[in-house]
Amino acid sequence: MITVSTSNLEQRAYHHGDLRSALVAAGLRAVESTDIADISLRGLAREVGVSATAVYRHFPDKRALLEAMAQEGLAQLGQLQQQAALTAGGQAFSATGAAYVRFALANPGLFRLVFTHCEVRTGGFPEGNLAAAMLLENADRIAGGDEEAARRIAVQAWALVHGLAMLMLDGQLPADEALIDQVMDGRSMWQARS
Repeated sequence: MITVSTSNLEQRAYHHGDLRSALVAAGLRAVESTDIADISLRGLAREVGVSATAVYRHFPDKRALLEAMAQEGLAQLGQLQQQAALTAGGQAFSATGAAYVRFALANPGLFRLVFTHCEVRTGGFPEGNLAAAMLLENADRIAGGDEEAARRIAVQAWALVHGLAMLMLDGQLPADEALIDQVMDGRSMWQARS
C-alpha cells in the first residue's frame, strides 16, 4: 500500500495571493451575466482556482460575498461620479447624475445588486455611499447652507437619477445618451425652492 500525504496538496489548493479580492472580482464578472440567485460560492471558488472550503475563510455565506460585491460597486460608482464632478466645473451636480445613469447602463447587474444588498442608514442613503455623500455636498451648495433644503434636493436628485436609470434598464425608456443629457440639464433643475 502506498500512502500519499495530502498536506502539500491542501496548502496549494488554499494558497492564493488575495483570495477575498479575487472572489469579489469573480463575483462582479458573474453578476453581469448570471442572475444573482444563480451565483454560487462553489462556482466562484472553481473560477479562481481554490477549493470551495477556502471561500469560507473570507465569506461565511453567499450574502456576505454579495454585500462585499455591492460595496465595491458603490465605490466604483462614487469614483465615477467624483471624476465626472471634477471635470464638469459648474455643472458638477448634473454631471454626477449623468454618471450615475451611465454607470447603471454599463453595469446593470452590479447596479441592481448595489441597491438590493447594501445597508441603508436611517437617512435613506446606503452606508459608505460616496455617490450619496457627493449628492448631499452638491445639494448643500445649491441650498445655500439650508440643511433641510439640501436633504430634500439630494433625495429629489437621487430619485430622479435612480428612476431614470431603472426606466432605461427595464426598457421603458431608450438608453439614449442625448436623453440622459437632456434630463440631467442642470440649468432648469436643482434650484433651491421653499
